Amino acid sequence: MSTPVAIIGSGNIGTDLMFKVKRLSSELEITAMAGIDAASDGLTRARRLGVATSHDGVEGLIVLPEFADIRLVFDATSAGAHRYNNEVLSAHGKQLVDLTPAAIGPYVVPTVNLEDHLDARNVNMVTCGGQATTPIVAAVSAVAPVAYAEIIATISAKSAGPGTRANIDEFTETTARALETVGGADRGKAIIVLNPADPPITMRDTVFCLLDQSEVDEEAVGASVEEMVARVLGYVPGYRLKQRVQFDRVDEPFLPALGRAFRGVKVSVFLEVSGAGHYLPEYAGNLDIMTSAALRTAERLVRVPVEGAIR
Repeated sequence: MSTPVAIIGSGNIGTDLMFKVKRLSSELEITAMAGIDAASDGLTRARRLGVATSHDGVEGLIVLPEFADIRLVFDATSAGAHRYNNEVLSAHGKQLVDLTPAAIGPYVVPTVNLEDHLDARNVNMVTCGGQATTPIVAAVSAVAPVAYAEIIATISAKSAGPGTRANIDEFTETTARALETVGGADRGKAIIVLNPADPPITMRDTVFCLLDQSEVDEEAVGASVEEMVARVLGYVPGYRLKQRVQFDRVDEPFLPALGRAFRGVKVSVFLEVSGAGHYLPEYAGNLDIMTSAALRTAERLVRVPVEGAIR
């Protein structure tokens, strides 16, 4: 029997997520969607699909007849809006999957630490860059300690909506923290680039890891990264390595990123993420990886008995 769920946010991410649940999940059933624009494409499509809708945001969601049966709510709004939505929905005992960089709940990257947070009331999907790159940092740190991890997420400007643009600071801060707390790096840094190229480019991610040791088992690191890519590929079909993992020796008397001398190995990983085209264009892999990760997370969360899922 499918578990009733709802979505707040009728923009690109929320709408793509609705289509993913409808097409891909036998465990979840979208019964309601709330937004703030009655004429939005998301709410229009939801009504056509027989999904209950409200254009009064979370306040409208909680008065819908379907709300009582909803177990879990996806929040695809903004970091600022999520803080209020969390308060309202928590009071009603709902579990939240947060697709904004608000980071109220623990960071969750399905292939790395989902099983550690099955009892969390609110889980955070980090950011698109975090979902794409944190698994790689975790794969490297599983073999050798990572002193520093830096990622560069390059996305098409056309795939960066108002929410993404309004949350650039939160993106960099949240992603960097996830590289540390989930990925295992001692220190993390994140950069996002909005590329205005036309035709639009597919999402590309570069991951640099500094290993503070003179000798590294390159074969083991490469194998760990490739294994992780295969695991992410299980729920993000457009996720792939662009080339083999690269290794370079570094000997610097002073490295600004660390604020000290560094002698060790730099690991470079180059990724590309294309979308599945359920609602968003295929170049919008940055949005697709968020909705795919949220779907995988929610499907796992609802398998946990309700009394053990909310704390």
